[in-house]
Amino acid sequence: MAPFKIAVVVGSNRRESVNRRLAEALARLGGGNRFDFRFVRIDDLPLYNQDLEADLPASVVRFKAEIEAADGILVVTPEHSRSIPAVLKNAIDWGTRPWGKNSWDGKVAAVTGASPGAIGTAVAQQHLRQVLGNVGVLVMGGEAYIAVKPDTFGASGNLADDSSRAFLNDFIDRFAALLARFTAPVRVAA
Repeated sequence: MAPFKIAVVVGSNRRESVNRRLAEALARLGGGNRFDFRFVRIDDLPLYNQDLEADLPASVVRFKAEIEAADGILVVTPEHSRSIPAVLKNAIDWGTRPWGKNSWDGKVAAVTGASPGAIGTAVAQQHLRQVLGNVGVLVMGGEAYIAVKPDTFGASGNLADDSSRAFLNDFIDRFAALLARFTAPVRVAA
């Protein structure tokens, strides 16, 4: 069986984002024969404006096509002001538009995030689950937030901590099981 195509959406546009590092580490953990991870860019999307819907900007057309081509979505996000970052909310809004062309509808997603704090992304993840559920996404249950310390990632970018690696391997396994149960894989000719 071909691997599931996963659109990875990182909720931060910061170059040195720990959430991007976490997403890359997850892609290495789950890559191979189960998943084909593809990072979806969101930092180039204009601020949502209904006036732009008549002639969608190229970045929006690309973004929507990448979400639609995926079997599942992995969202890795920080927490901003006890909620999801503006850049991520903007991407979610564009994905639902124009009316009747919701690219998120029927997708299966897993949500996680990283922060230096012990539960730094818990509130953002809860808010994100609510928002994604409202736009038709089936979100995997359970919280998965990673407290980042200076030694969380090794020199190669892999998770250096055995307990975090084991926890995230379980997270990836549960995501694979959910996808297998609820998703008819989108298969695109190579």
